[in-house]
Amino acid sequence: MTEVKHMKWWGWGDDGIAFEHRDKPAFAPFVRKAIGLDVTAPAATARPFDALDVPESHLDPALRDELAGIVGAEHVHTDTMSRVVHTFGKSIRDLLRVRSGTLERTPDVVVYPGDEDEVQRLVDAAVAANAVVIPFGGGTNISGSLEPATDEERGVVSLDLGRLNQVLDVDEDSGLARIQAGAQGPDLERQLGEHGWTLGHFPDSFAHSTLGGWVATRSSGMQSDKYGDIADIVRGFRLVRPGGVVTIRPIPSTSTGPSVREMVVGSEGRLGVITEATVHVHRIPEVREIFGYLFPSWEAGLAAMRDIAESDASPSVTRVSDARETAFSFATRTASKKKITSLGSQALMALLRRRGWDLDQVCLSFIGYEGSASHVKYEKKLVKRIVGKHGGIGLGRGPGELYDQKKFDTPYIRDFLLDRGAAADVSETAAPWSKLRQLYEHTVAAAHSAYDDLGVQGWIMCHLSHSYHSGACLYFTFAFVHGEEPLKQYDHVKSAIQQAFIDAGGTLSHHHAVGVEHAPWLAQDISPEGVALMRGLFESADPRSNFNPDKIISPS
Repeated sequence: MTEVKHMKWWGWGDDGIAFEHRDKPAFAPFVRKAIGLDVTAPAATARPFDALDVPESHLDPALRDELAGIVGAEHVHTDTMSRVVHTFGKSIRDLLRVRSGTLERTPDVVVYPGDEDEVQRLVDAAVAANAVVIPFGGGTNISGSLEPATDEERGVVSLDLGRLNQVLDVDEDSGLARIQAGAQGPDLERQLGEHGWTLGHFPDSFAHSTLGGWVATRSSGMQSDKYGDIADIVRGFRLVRPGGVVTIRPIPSTSTGPSVREMVVGSEGRLGVITEATVHVHRIPEVREIFGYLFPSWEAGLAAMRDIAESDASPSVTRVSDARETAFSFATRTASKKKITSLGSQALMALLRRRGWDLDQVCLSFIGYEGSASHVKYEKKLVKRIVGKHGGIGLGRGPGELYDQKKFDTPYIRDFLLDRGAAADVSETAAPWSKLRQLYEHTVAAAHSAYDDLGVQGWIMCHLSHSYHSGACLYFTFAFVHGEEPLKQYDHVKSAIQQAFIDAGGTLSHHHAVGVEHAPWLAQDISPEGVALMRGLFESADPRSNFNPDKIISPS
């Protein structure tokens, strides 16, 4: 049996870890007010795995024998659990389908190669047999980038890179590290950290996602303001294709025609299998701090983030939540065991009232600083001046430390709500600074209009999560209590939000990729001619559609 660890088949994260609301006294009242759900009621009984209706594997015995001859029989799996775990990612659509008990199509086999040579031989064998190859990292994807097409009649091979999990080399003079594609976030950071290095890439999925998955989906991390998105971080890679390996060397800059590196970054497995990447790494900073701030309004928070982006400051994190998400954050705080903490919070709220703040419009912000002590001191001074200019106040390290501790826990809340009949999911976009306010308002209005269509009480909240020279990412979370047709209801709300992004000048996704979930909006995003150009690339590079077909571009 493989030693590669996977998340639970029915939800996010590790078995035995779940969101707990009973130590958060404000959470239940908040959810009842937001979407009309009583979270104190018993959760629905989970469907046992044995009750799932899973199609049989239709793997050709000859192909199975060939795969086993390459990696060993112990690394070739056709059991039901392995195939279910590798069928979907972790979007709300994925979880609703797998929990419903019916899976129309699963991979026919899951294979775990141990090195690049085995990947090459597996790819060659699968393509020779005209099978479908779907690369698999941590399974965290939420845009449908992993699922086989329901009408796929060929054999489907899920190629799990989990055994390729090592930091191979660090070029200390250049700040470059060669890392195998199957390395999950905690593992690669631990290996780098042992030698004083960090990649600095911390997406929400960090605890379970892989380097190869980040590259394949153009991932962003919480500290991308400093370290860049994965497209900035990855300098080279090795991509296995039928008969050979595409090798992109980690050159700082080059003028070699259209960028093959850029073609592969974000390609979601459609061009081949990434086996390793060479990435920028940095020395672990002397100081790393995240400070909390409060702004009197969403408009003030957005303006402050824009001014920080234009300033000489270069924080690692610039994040501000709207009033709705701020209320949610306050509602998820645990009950304080220190009376002084409670009293301090009450005193702050009283002070803000005296200043004339509308406490229902307060917006919470987190800004991160990294570097030498003198550099961090300088940056905090610059940011303090900008925050003050926009009427904000500093809260110190305490809220930032709490944010740092629970930043990867939010997906567990989604599962908690789903257990109780509520659908909660996320959609994110990016747009120029000049369009952010309009985009925000248009999206919120579109979501509420969709809720009205369904006759449900819904919630939508937002934060700005990544700042750039010309604009920023807005990250929306939405939730509602679903009825007997949850997928139909979800589609209506999700589609309204996605269309609002496009109509207001945003992109269909900032860092969650295209997959099949966002493909319907691609032509509106990059133009029909842009889609035609991309389609030509895929059809030329993979004429029989053996590599993860139908992702990014919908079938013609």
